[in-house]
Amino acid sequence: MSFQTGLSGLSASSQSLDVIGNNIANANTVGMKSSRGEFSDLVASAIGAGGTSNTAGIGVALSTISQNFSQGNVSITGNTLDVAVNGGGFFQVTKTDGTTAYTRDGQFKLDKDGNIVNNGGSFLMGYPTDINGVRTSQTPQNLVVPTGAPIAAKQTSAIVAEFNLDARAPVATSVTPNTPLSTYGTSLTVFDSQGQPQALNLYFKRIASQAAVAAAPPVAAVPGIDKWEVYTGSTAATATLQGQLQFDQNGVRLASSTFPPAAGLTITPPAGTAVQPFAVTVDTASVTQYGTNFAVSNLSQDGYTSGEFTGLAIDNKGVITTRYSNGQTQKSGGMIALADFRNVQGLAPVGGGEFLESYKSGAPVLGQPTVGRFGELRSGAVEESNVDLTAELVNMMTAQRNYQANAQTIKTQDQVMSTLVNLR
Repeated sequence: MSFQTGLSGLSASSQSLDVIGNNIANANTVGMKSSRGEFSDLVASAIGAGGTSNTAGIGVALSTISQNFSQGNVSITGNTLDVAVNGGGFFQVTKTDGTTAYTRDGQFKLDKDGNIVNNGGSFLMGYPTDINGVRTSQTPQNLVVPTGAPIAAKQTSAIVAEFNLDARAPVATSVTPNTPLSTYGTSLTVFDSQGQPQALNLYFKRIASQAAVAAAPPVAAVPGIDKWEVYTGSTAATATLQGQLQFDQNGVRLASSTFPPAAGLTITPPAGTAVQPFAVTVDTASVTQYGTNFAVSNLSQDGYTSGEFTGLAIDNKGVITTRYSNGQTQKSGGMIALADFRNVQGLAPVGGGEFLESYKSGAPVLGQPTVGRFGELRSGAVEESNVDLTAELVNMMTAQRNYQANAQTIKTQDQVMSTLVNLR
């Protein structure tokens, strides 16, 4: 029996060395989770004697190889498509054979069709989003970045204007010569439906200044009011009157202003184009008249020309933002999905840093990064192996000594047998 006991010990030590060797070999493998061989003793059983205190053990057997799913160090790579999970969760990927796998290896690439894939060709799964990064579906699907056709142009529909008109400016006709129309003006670029840019020039002319007039009760006092005319045109000489801006004595824009026009400001495309004139709204709620220099603090619009894909970024919530040559960014690239399990030790490893769901692991729980049990994502970084190389080398020496000790029991049993055979 001692031969079999020693043999089982040799087998267990050899298997332990296999596990340790695999850990050491993958010390630099991204997303690698170290393994540990767990062993149990064997006891001879017989009817009426299986549980007695004098039952001798008959060796050792490998009970299971468990994995340590502790967090590995996050290493900066600078590659945008390298993504590390800092906390709980696995990336969900669809393998080329259609099966679903899970991994902590976040080394992703773009294939020729814009799919985000790992080194094994598995497709990264995520949730579709709108251009503002809001999830539009609860069902994960392949994440595809629109790298092909350019995004379409968008016609300007709204302008936001924030500026201050100088309250110290005289009424234009009260001075000689009259204040030129071009003295107070600004410009911005708007876009038509074909993405063609066009300069929109705004000119401002002070036409009236009325001080507050006091009155005895019950007659209400007449508040002070200032009026400015607003013109648009390619030049001040050809500018067209579009309405008035009116301010109270505190420099705040009055609702009685007639600029912008109720129907919107009409933009007329250059002659020779098929684009028809179009109207844009102008938000002037923040326009003021204070005793400081004329200054524009914000003059923006929502249109743009078409643009080609130039790059992407992934935030800590897994939302993919795409960048385009026209300066626009959109968060419609999707949101990376994460999965977790009640028993991660039940996952079945299949190589390539991927695991499969099993009966022991239970069904996956899907979610998005930073929500609930799921960790945050770090773009431009990868999770290193959690193998402790020093500990593995010590374990290797211990396993080697165990192997030698078991070999010694076999050698001793052989000597005993030799003594018995040589009895005369």
